[in-house]
Amino acid sequence: MEQMRGFEEGRDNYVWRLCKTLYRTMQGAHDWTKNLDKIFEDHGFYKSRADPQIYSRVYGDKLTLTFIWTNNVLDALSTIESKNLAKSQLGTSYEIKDLGEANLILGIHINRDPITGNISLFQKSYCKRMLRCFNMENCLLKSTPLSPGLLLTTEDCPNTPKKANKMKNILYQEALGSLMWLQVIT
Repeated sequence: MEQMRGFEEGRDNYVWRLCKTLYRTMQGAHDWTKNLDKIFEDHGFYKSRADPQIYSRVYGDKLTLTFIWTNNVLDALSTIESKNLAKSQLGTSYEIKDLGEANLILGIHINRDPITGNISLFQKSYCKRMLRCFNMENCLLKSTPLSPGLLLTTEDCPNTPKKANKMKNILYQEALGSLMWLQVIT
């Protein structure tokens, strides 16, 4: 950092200490995260040990999950009351803007079925972008090893060491494990 022309004091070069961090610097991101941790903790949220960008809290019978990406916040709330409560509490610490229901975040499309209450996540645009990136837009389609619409449960997982060893060399075993994990979490 250099002194601005016309603001030199004496003949020595001075070094300035920043009192605030700068946006888009590593120190800025670190300080922002530290600040968010304190604010969310003050409002009764708990930071996830699995993902440090996820905060949760149970307030009475209301569940609030908050996902942070830089300065964007995506909430999953159990009731409208919990949404209003979270907005009012976080609004006391930050200036916030409600952008309504999320339809796309980080390349993931969100589709809601108001009748069943189901939420589906799609990464079609991300997949297309990856195909373009690796010049594979014209690749041939292949079917999946499982039937479309098949509902997997924990009962489909290998339940003995012998079955687990047999499944170890099957390529889609890792994907099945991920599907199981997602199903257990939701």
